[in-house]
Amino acid sequence: AGKAGVPQVVSVGAIDMVNFFAPDTVPAKYKGRKFYPHNPVVTLMRTTPEENVRIGADLGKKVAAAKGPTSILLPKKGLSAIDAAGQPFDDPEARQALYAAIRDHAKGVEIVELDHHINDPEFADAAVRKLLDLIKMGKH
Repeated sequence: AGKAGVPQVVSVGAIDMVNFFAPDTVPAKYKGRKFYPHNPVVTLMRTTPEENVRIGADLGKKVAAAKGPTSILLPKKGLSAIDAAGQPFDDPEARQALYAAIRDHAKGVEIVELDHHINDPEFADAAVRKLLDLIKMGKH
């Protein structure tokens, strides 16, 4: 979408985790990390603030290269079902590291932080409204 100039709304769903298969498939170098057994054949590992800086920088650079109207929506209350208050991957520091890197590298892109969780209906509504606004902008 970015290279084609298509209006886009970008967000960060599930960037808080790395997916592996069953627990015995997780590389030994990740021993000691925070894991969540999603089901018997899917194991999730929480990303660290340092990893999120790299992820945010990559995302920000790619979005900044978009040729069409683009906005980034960031959910302040979590990126996945298990990254929310009281959930196993809740890590405000890691989220802020991700967001800071995105802000640092997404030059010229509108960034909107919303006081919602990514799975909240209000977040989805805001994303739809923003996309419709961007589509209208592209028609002028």
